[in-house]
Amino acid sequence: MQRIRSIIFTVFAMLVAGATLVFAASVGLAIVGITAVLMLGSLLAAKFQPTPVRATARARNERAATGQREPRIWNDGRGTIIDL
Repeated sequence: MQRIRSIIFTVFAMLVAGATLVFAASVGLAIVGITAVLMLGSLLAAKFQPTPVRATARARNERAATGQREPRIWNDGRGTIIDL
């Protein structure tokens, strides 16, 4: 009788351990799936962002050729003023 109880207890403990392992694996897969979806969304969102245009200064002779005047920039004590 003691041997049967020991076998039943061992089988029950193995079933609980197996169920715990399956649950942990499914939670791990769910976390991996959610992370993959979020990374894919971030990748697609970054892909559709417009590419930044870098500002470059034009040469004085190029501005003179197009008829544009030199921009005036000064600081009045409250902030920088740029007069284009």
